[in-house]
Amino acid sequence: MKTVTIYTDGACNPNPGPGGWAAVLIFGKKKVVRLKGCEAQSTNNRMELTAAIQALQHLKEPHAIVIYTDSSYLKKGISEWLPQWKRRNWHTSEKSAVKNQELWQDLDDEINRHKVEWHWTRGHAGNQWNEQADALARSMIARAALPVSEKEVVHIFLGASYLGKEKSGGWAILLRYNESIKTLSGGDSDTSGNRMHILSAINGLKALKKAVPVHIYTSSSYLKDGATRWVDSWRAKNWLTLEGKPVSNRDLWEQLAALRQKYRIKWFVVNKEEMPPEMQQAKELAVGAALARV
Repeated sequence: MKTVTIYTDGACNPNPGPGGWAAVLIFGKKKVVRLKGCEAQSTNNRMELTAAIQALQHLKEPHAIVIYTDSSYLKKGISEWLPQWKRRNWHTSEKSAVKNQELWQDLDDEINRHKVEWHWTRGHAGNQWNEQADALARSMIARAALPVSEKEVVHIFLGASYLGKEKSGGWAILLRYNESIKTLSGGDSDTSGNRMHILSAINGLKALKKAVPVHIYTSSSYLKDGATRWVDSWRAKNWLTLEGKPVSNRDLWEQLAALRQKYRIKWFVVNKEEMPPEMQQAKELAVGAALARV
């Protein structure tokens, strides 16, 4: 059998909402094939499944495949749930219909054509191929206009800065509710960029005075995914990763997990090209806060 290593990823913004998927196929040492696509309305889980299906369908003959995914839903589905679902005629242990059944069936068909070995990999941990798949998937998400003009919603624009050489960081927020605007900022030493992103969200939610709908705008997919996808799983595992290692920045994630229960939050990951002025201002405040710690 020919061999191939595959990295897959999927994303939605918001979730559910416009989605993108991507796969990076590595043949030997030289040939790399990148696949990507999108859907107007989807979910993170459907995009993760679609990425894996599309990658396997791209291979016209059987291969020995090693697949890496940062989706615990996909990895657990393959290794734990799928055989049980099939035995129960595509019903869960609670006798409800399996979600995304048609995609799981398509994936099951593709797996049977190949010899597949599945691995979970931590997202946003510096692996170049995982990072490529993540960036490609996010690049395919249809960029609907950000809902920054909605009334009766608190808009929280986050900014974060990290000076690697000095290991100093800054965070900042700009809150806007109708015509009222408030800014806050702060910094820390011996820190990291990820901590600054989490701190910006924590301080933004702490600044709220009443339970109103909240839109949070961030440049960090790590922050959004942690708050919406990973934190509940970490907490259920006593703050251990799937690999049994302590969760990084647990102290901050615990604070954010408690705060997010109080509000109806929609998260938006914003790239540099579409960054609204309020977010640019928050970024500048964060840079100033980081420099002040040097």
